[in-house]
Parts: sequence; C-alpha cells; structure tokens
Amino acid sequence: MSFSIEGKTAIVTGAAHGVGLAIARHFVAEGANVVFADIDEAALVSEVGEAAAREGAVRMYAGDLRQKLHITNLIATTVDAFERIDILVNAARQMALSDPLNSDDKSVSDLIAQNMLSPLRISQAVARRMIKQAEGQDEGQAGSIINLSSIAAQRTLPELLAFSVSTAALDQMTRSLAVALAPHRIRVNAVACGSVMSESLRNTLREHEEYRAEIIENTPLHRIASPGEVADAAQYLACEASGFVTGQVITVDGGRTLRDAVGVAAH
Repeated sequence: MSFSIEGKTAIVTGAAHGVGLAIARHFVAEGANVVFADIDEAALVSEVGEAAAREGAVRMYAGDLRQKLHITNLIATTVDAFERIDILVNAARQMALSDPLNSDDKSVSDLIAQNMLSPLRISQAVARRMIKQAEGQDEGQAGSIINLSSIAAQRTLPELLAFSVSTAALDQMTRSLAVALAPHRIRVNAVACGSVMSESLRNTLREHEEYRAEIIENTPLHRIASPGEVADAAQYLACEASGFVTGQVITVDGGRTLRDAVGVAAH
C-alpha cells in the first residue's frame, strides 16, 4: 500500500495562502508536480517565486477561477507543463459572516458561487481531462479530486449561515460527483477542517486572544491544528492507499464536532 504521490501532477487552488499553500508545498516536498493556482498573483509570486514557477516541478496560475475561461486556461497551463492531471485539490474558499434575517444579504449567493459552484466547474473540467487521458486503460486510478470543506457544514450557527450552507452544498456535491465519476475510476472526497492555525486565524487571534481558549476548550484534543495536518489528510486521499475511498468527507477537527455546542463560534 503506497502513500506516495511522487511523479503525479496536481492542481491546488487557493494555493497562495493558508491551508491551500500548505497542501501545495507539501505535495511538492513529496515529489509531485504542482500548479499553484490563486486569484492573488502578488502572493503567488511571493510564495512560489517566479524562477521556481518557470522550471522544475512547480508552476503558478493567477486568475479568477469563478470564470470558465480561467478554468480552461488553468488546465491548458497544467497540461502544457506536465502533460497530464492526476490530482485536483479545491482549496480556494471564502468565509464571511452573514445576516440570517436579511433576505437581501448577498453573502449567501456569493459564498455558494465561491465555495461550491467554482469547485464544481473546476472538478467537471478536470474530470473530463482525466477521463480523456485514461482512455485505453482498464485498471488503476484515473484521478483524485479533493475538496476543502469545513465542520461548519454540520454546525448550526446563524451568523455563519452563508458559509455553512455553501460548505454543506460542497459536501453533497462531493458525494454526487463521487458516484458520477466512479465508473471512470476517478475518486472524489473532501476534508472538513476544524480550527486550523492559518494566517487568517492567526491574525484573528491577535485581535481576539480570548478566542484561543474558547477553541481549545471545545476541542477534545485541546489544541489547534497545523495546516500540515490538513495537507497530510489531502495526501492520503490523493494516493493509492485510499484507492477504495470515495464520496467521503474526512473530518480533521481534533474531535470538535463530537462536542461543539450550538452557539459556540466556529473560529
């Protein structure tokens, strides 16, 4: 049973910041060819480096992946550089507070577009490429698609209505695509994160230090996850060791969903 992704080609969206960046870096360290994709070109250049993105196992793509043209161009960039796509990690996501009593609040439609519709369209386009490149092959994995989700999909927190709904939709999309793509030997899974010490959470804790104790108190393992721990879960779902796993939402939350009370903020 192999956990190796060496020589595989992966696209990681949301790869300029936080968990997406951690996953992309981890995949490179494990020997994969990786395309770092994000809308934030300045951050991509800063984190990836122009020289690294011109050679070796790394490329970067800057664009708004809510637009179909950019999805097409991302796939073309990847295939031109590495000839194939084996792994897709949809790690680009947006979190925002919303007003559950305001029907004009755009946050619901905006977050569904970012957190569910965009990963769906990218997954569909990449899956078509995976199916094409697997023509003539009768066995083995044709591809793995991994969505970055959240435990907010399972919690009832009114101020996170938009984020919770969008991630719940992402989880159901994961299951539906898993069944649809199973005949093509493409697996689709998700990683639902609890509190992860990303750049955004670190900045939040600087302003609201009291949140740290609240998070730890409501996490049975009594700590906050590192981005690398989410990257490890993503590698498992990408490799042959998880070859019989599809349609699953693997929870990486230190046990938070086992005891999280209604009304406790999911920072």
